[in-house]
Amino acid sequence: MKIKQYKSISFAILAAALYAISAPVSKLLLKEIPPTLMASFLYLGAGLGMSIVGFIKKKKYKNKTEARLTKQELPFTVGMVALDIVAPIFLMVGLTMTTSASVSLLNNFEIVATSLIALLIFKESISKRLWVAISLITISSIILSVEDMSSFSFSFGSIFVLLACICWGLENNCTRKLSVKDPLEIVVIKGFGSGIGSLLIALVLGEQINNVLYILAALLLGFFAYGLSIFFYIYAQRDLGAARTSAYYAIAPFIGVGLSLIIFREIPTFSFVIALVIMIIGTCYASTEVHNHKHSHNVITHEHSHSHDEGHHNHTHDKTIIGTHNHNHTHEEYIHSHKHTQDIHHSHDH
Repeated sequence: MKIKQYKSISFAILAAALYAISAPVSKLLLKEIPPTLMASFLYLGAGLGMSIVGFIKKKKYKNKTEARLTKQELPFTVGMVALDIVAPIFLMVGLTMTTSASVSLLNNFEIVATSLIALLIFKESISKRLWVAISLITISSIILSVEDMSSFSFSFGSIFVLLACICWGLENNCTRKLSVKDPLEIVVIKGFGSGIGSLLIALVLGEQINNVLYILAALLLGFFAYGLSIFFYIYAQRDLGAARTSAYYAIAPFIGVGLSLIIFREIPTFSFVIALVIMIIGTCYASTEVHNHKHSHNVITHEHSHSHDEGHHNHTHDKTIIGTHNHNHTHEEYIHSHKHTQDIHHSHDH
C-alpha cells in the first residue's frame, strides 16, 4: 500500500477521533444549551475556527496549492449545506415519535446509505471485500447501540430517522465530489451555511441561552469535533472514496465510549467488547483490500492539488516545479495496471 493511502487512512481515523469528542462533551454542555442551538454553535465554531486557520495559512504560505470551488461544483456545495440542515430536523422529528434505543440503532444506517448511494448514484466501485467490511462494521455498531433488543420498535418516527441517515449518506457523497478542491474552504462554507441554517431554526423554535462561557465552549468544541474532523475527512475521501472513508469513520462510537468511560466513569459492557472485536476485524478487511487491475483513463481537464511523483501527472511545465502545486491540467488517455483506490482518477466502471 502506498504511503499516500496510509496517510489517508490515518486522516479518516483522526477525523473519527476528533468527532468522537463531541458526544461526551456535548452531553455536558447540553445541560445549559438547547439542542438545536447546540448544533448551530458546533457548525459555527467549525466555520469560525477554520476561517482563522485559513487566514494564518494564507499569511504563512504564499503559494497556492489547493484549487478553489467554482460554479461547476455549486450544485454539490448547495446540496452539502442543505442536507446538513435537513438531516437533523428529520432526526429531531423521529426522536419525538420513537424510542431512543430505536434511534440509536437506526442511526447506523448512515454507513450503509453512504455506500449504497456511492454505488448506485455516483457509480463508485465497491468490492466484495469492502462490502464484508461495511457489513461487519454495521453489525458492530448495532451491537454497540442496542442495550435491550426488546426496546427496539419500528414506528412512523423510524421513517424520519432513516430519512436523516439517507440525507447524511447523500451529503457524504456530495462532499466526496468536492474533495479535490480546497478542504479548508469546504469546511468554512459548510460550517457557516449549516450553522446559520440551524440558528434560524433554533430562533423559530424559541430556543435561547445567556451563558457566554457555555457558548464559547460549544464554539471551541465545534472547531475541533466538526471543523478539523470534516477537514481530515475530506482529505481522506480524496484517495479512499466515500464508502471506504465511511467505514473507517465508523470507529468514532468506540472512541466516544472510551472518552465516556474517562469522563463519566462508565464501565464497558460485555457487548461492547464483542462489538469492538467485530469492528477491528471489519476495519482490517477495509484497510487490507488490494484493488489491482488493468484500467483506462479517459482524457480529462481539471484543477486540483497534485505532484508529479505518483504516476498520473506527467504533463510538463515551463519551469521546474518540485512538490505539491495546483493548476488547470489535462490528462491524456492511457491504459495501465496498478494498485489503486476510488480517488478522483479512478472512477472507472468494473
